[in-house]
Order: sequence, then C-alpha cells, then structure tokens
Amino acid sequence: MIHIQSFTFNPFYENTYLLYDDSSECIIIDPGCSNASENLEISTFIVDNKLKPVHLINTHCHIDHILGNKYISTRYQLKLTAHKKETQVLDFGTQTAMMYQIPYDPSPPIEIFIDEGDIVKFGHSALNVLFTPGHSPASISLLNKESKILISGDVLFQGSIGRTDLPGGNFETLTRVIRSKFFTLTDDIVVYPGHGDSTTVGIEKRTNPFFVD
Repeated sequence: MIHIQSFTFNPFYENTYLLYDDSSECIIIDPGCSNASENLEISTFIVDNKLKPVHLINTHCHIDHILGNKYISTRYQLKLTAHKKETQVLDFGTQTAMMYQIPYDPSPPIEIFIDEGDIVKFGHSALNVLFTPGHSPASISLLNKESKILISGDVLFQGSIGRTDLPGGNFETLTRVIRSKFFTLTDDIVVYPGHGDSTTVGIEKRTNPFFVD
C-alpha cells in the first residue's frame, strides 16, 4: 500500500508530495521547498521515517514546483524525471524567479524522460504515467488505482482547474484531458492537486463548475 505525505511550501502554497510504502523507498514529487526551514521539514520527515528517496519527479516545471529541485537532487543524489517537452519551461525558471523576486537555486536539467504509458516503480509499488497537457505544455500525472491515488499536478483542483493563460496552456486541451483521462476513472480515486485540498474524481465530476452545466 502506498502512503502519501504532503507538504505545503513556498509563497505559492504549492503541494509537494512524498510517496512511500513498507519497503521504505520513496519518491518526491514537485519539491517546492524554497528555504532552509522547508528543506529541513521534508528531510526531517525522511529521516524520522527511515525512508530512502529513489525518484525526483516534476509533474510540470513551473517555478513553484521546481524551487526545491536542486536541494533534493543534491541531497539524495537523484536525477530529475519529467516529460521531455517541459525542458523549455524548466529553462525559463531563473527568469520567472527574477520576475516574482523569489530566491531560486537553478534546477538540474531533466535527465530521465517519462511519457504516457510509462511506469514509475519504487519499493513494492508502481505509478502509471498519464500525459496531461493543457496547463503546461507537457504536464504528466501519476496514477495508482490500487491505492486510489492520482497526483494531478496543476491539471485538476478541488472545484477548479489549472490556469491556461500561461505559455503552452490551452483551455480546450486541458478540459478534454480531464474528461478523457480523469473522469473515466472510478469515482473513489483521490485527487492530490498541486495546490489546495485533495478531492475525488466523483466529487469533481458532479460539482466542478467547469464541467457541470
């Protein structure tokens, strides 16, 4: 069974996720830790629970999701995993950080590319990769049906969807992806978004104002 621990980091209130199972291996998704206190918070959890990080993954490479990439990569000797077409977004990180006037230790490059149909393995567990663009040019989401977990990045939120006015965003693409890849899942799948509280597929199908007439 997969356990999930969430942390809310940085001025954007971004959700960083750490997934682990009884093997003690874990993966870190979208590390938004942006200062010494936040770095300590996630590393202390790892130490206290005797976990071994084996993957560093970005669902997409907007600045709020990559602020901790350098720290996590260096601390745990991990290569960054993301979709190849997020490279340009990642490369824009320094300029974006300057625009928002937030400190940013530049991320390492993407070295492991993942796409639709790939499987991310850790311990006794596995996550299926879904290609879910629309908010970002090549966002990916991560699904484990057995543990009823969907890490949605900034694709789907509780009562909302990801913004589509950023470079590479597209409203029609995003809503089509949500309908075809998320809303075809069982209602009890828990959605863990990049910001805000978790929700379920069923709740969003019934109540999300972007899909309810």
